[in-house]
Amino acid sequence: MSSHRLFRFPKPQWLNNANARTFGVYTAGALFSLGFYILIDAAAYSRSPLNGSDPAVHITFVDWIPGICSALGMLVINSIDKSRLSADSFSYSGNGVAWKARLVLFLGFALMAGGLAGAVTVLVLKYVVPEYVWPTLWMGTANVVANGCVMLSSVVLWVAQNMEDEYTYNLAL
Repeated sequence: MSSHRLFRFPKPQWLNNANARTFGVYTAGALFSLGFYILIDAAAYSRSPLNGSDPAVHITFVDWIPGICSALGMLVINSIDKSRLSADSFSYSGNGVAWKARLVLFLGFALMAGGLAGAVTVLVLKYVVPEYVWPTLWMGTANVVANGCVMLSSVVLWVAQNMEDEYTYNLAL
């Protein structure tokens, strides 16, 4: 067993398949789309005549802020080159590339966690405390579900991007 591995158990061989990587990327895209579809559906329902003649609450920009934060966090996390996270061990890396990449990665995760926490806060303060019933409560719940889908899609995309297919060659000089 090599000394540079983090975990004791080896990675399964099916993860080295190009089809598994493609499936992961498409799954991440589907989760991201599903999350924002749910949020747009709740926003459309809040302005719909099905919601009543004069609904007590509508989706406003405050409801969209957690989703925007989660989407920005996903963008930041998945735009980092994964080889830069351990770049200080290489001689070509420059001055402190790894800690800068880790800092940006932390900021991306903080944006996503803040988005999910903001969605829960909006749900509790705007929908649960005033004791709205289910059709109206769905608008706050949809925000939490949408942010959860964006976070899950980011995790799936991170894992899919770190897969190595059988046609990838790692050359080290």
